[in-house]
Amino acid sequence: MNSMNAFIAILTYFAYTFIIVAYTVKIIKYLKLPVHLRWELYPVIHEEAYQYGGSCFEKSNWWDMARKRRNLKGILWLLRGYFTLDEYFKKNLFYWLGLYPWHIGFIFIITFHILCFMGALFMVSGISISHDSPDVIGRFFYYAILLTGVISFISGAIGGIIILINRVIDKNLKTYASPLQFFMYLFTLAVFLSGLYSWHYTDPDLQEYRQFWVGLITFNFIGVETATMVHIIFFDLFLIYLPFTRSLHYITRFFAFFLIRWEDTPNIRGGELEKKLLKQLDNKITWSGPHIMSGKPWKEQ
Repeated sequence: MNSMNAFIAILTYFAYTFIIVAYTVKIIKYLKLPVHLRWELYPVIHEEAYQYGGSCFEKSNWWDMARKRRNLKGILWLLRGYFTLDEYFKKNLFYWLGLYPWHIGFIFIITFHILCFMGALFMVSGISISHDSPDVIGRFFYYAILLTGVISFISGAIGGIIILINRVIDKNLKTYASPLQFFMYLFTLAVFLSGLYSWHYTDPDLQEYRQFWVGLITFNFIGVETATMVHIIFFDLFLIYLPFTRSLHYITRFFAFFLIRWEDTPNIRGGELEKKLLKQLDNKITWSGPHIMSGKPWKEQ
């Protein structure tokens, strides 16, 4: 085992551990934030009267009635948005033409690396992952890994190039694009292009990725071709960089809809929501104004 093999393995261990810990810390922090202001924008998707824009407020004593929440409907609605970006399609088709493949590239490249890890687990247990594997699960993972990998590399690269061009030639988009955003576009483009190059020129079956993960699982680190190594390093750095970007919206979007926009639990006397609100009223005011008693709790104000 040479030092480069060990370096890539340690970097990969660190990258995956770091992103899991960083995202967990951020999610816990968001969940501990104070209760949000009530939106009450109807229709709410889990309402029975959603189709015609109605709400539970149409019923007398609505707060005493059992309420049915159709959470699956909300999840499917959000997932449809993830995989279609239909709002961008309606408002700016040219921008969507770059954003959509770029977005799909992200989804598939994460899926690709997860499948590589799962495929490696089967390989360690003795199951062959190949197109002529005697096991159905082996053939499934071979084609699933190949399909997600190729789609992610091609789609991400094409989308990254288009979205970068959009940001440069569209004055409206360029106005709101910071140097950090251009760095993000170029960085992700390097991730996708390095994967595309590795697949096309050195690893057409994407076998090296599976073997690399076998080495990580068994702590018997193996060497890979230079092109594959470059992609692995880029992807590891990408994982470390993600928590410092806006990418958390892949997760917080669920919070924003289920815990804020669609959250309409009644504030019943003696209930959990009332306890949280009363606790928040004990928070002290940290800003001042002619009508504000700075330093006093909100309850007193």
